[in-house]
Amino acid sequence: MTVVNIAQPGEGHPSNRPPSMADVAALAGVSHQTVSRVLNDHPNVRAGTRDQVMEAIRQLGYRRNRAARALATSHSSTIGILTIGSEFFGPQSTVLAIEAAARAQGYFVTVTALDRYDAHSSTEALNHLVDQGVDGVVMVAPFEKVIDALDDAALKIPVVVVAARTTVPESDPAHYVYVDQREGARIATGHLLALGHRKIAHVSGPTGWFDATERQIGWQEKMLEAQAPVIEVPAESWLAPSGYEAGKRLVDSVRAGEVTAVFAANDYLATGILRAFWEAGVEVPTDVSVIGFDDLQISNFLIPSLTTVRQPFRDVGHAALTELLEGVTADKTPKVIAPTLVIRASTAPPKSQ
Repeated sequence: MTVVNIAQPGEGHPSNRPPSMADVAALAGVSHQTVSRVLNDHPNVRAGTRDQVMEAIRQLGYRRNRAARALATSHSSTIGILTIGSEFFGPQSTVLAIEAAARAQGYFVTVTALDRYDAHSSTEALNHLVDQGVDGVVMVAPFEKVIDALDDAALKIPVVVVAARTTVPESDPAHYVYVDQREGARIATGHLLALGHRKIAHVSGPTGWFDATERQIGWQEKMLEAQAPVIEVPAESWLAPSGYEAGKRLVDSVRAGEVTAVFAANDYLATGILRAFWEAGVEVPTDVSVIGFDDLQISNFLIPSLTTVRQPFRDVGHAALTELLEGVTADKTPKVIAPTLVIRASTAPPKSQ
């Protein structure tokens, strides 16, 4: 039976300071070292003693001083995340997944979001995270100029990058985790080809983004394999207004039968395209099929519901944290995660079939 003396109000430790490890030891009737072993999950502690210490912790409301622990162990139990802003669905979803995975492993997360996407700003942000004593950094920034900062930062801690950088220089110190963007584009394009489409336009993402480049390559590869025409409409951003403008530019081509399907580089662009087509009286999927990428929650509620490529962001977050905590070794083979196709109402065979 576990017996712990109940401290009376005002006893056990002074009321003007938080309870300390020594207070826990005194109340539990054990040594300071025993309390430390319990807190660090040391196996060589009897179950009864462990229960006694945990009851004392509960009674006192003791909370560990993580700063003191960091000084003693050279570890802060904190992961730094460098990202590019909350307006981008993919990076935002990945950050949330990493934070949840880190919390489950007993780690805190400190996030720095860039407002300028250049190497200098990124280097400053990385150094800022290092100065905070983080145990490692995850970069959720699939933008080429941001990743260039790794060459200048000369970090001495593990770094994992979530970006589809398929060609990594030997000098790059990071390990990479990403969804196979190129294969996702091939899946999307293959779905449209299988329906009978050959005149498939791609509304591509903005320049400088690894994801946009890989999706453009995957679409182009599949079209060339099918000996189908390559029709690209570049978008200025990832956002719906850019998709809307691209959609307006495509209306005449759809009416003329020169384009029967559109592969948008993400769901936001696809949403803008759907709006442009609706305003012009172009029916989806009767006149033209539309497919996106990401699988936003809203994509299932659009009219028509959007066929898209789903990225498993939770899997990416878990993989990034696992790589940071366990897998950062001499083997720098990227961890590549497969996307999946979600078929909804926005795609159908072309009119001629």
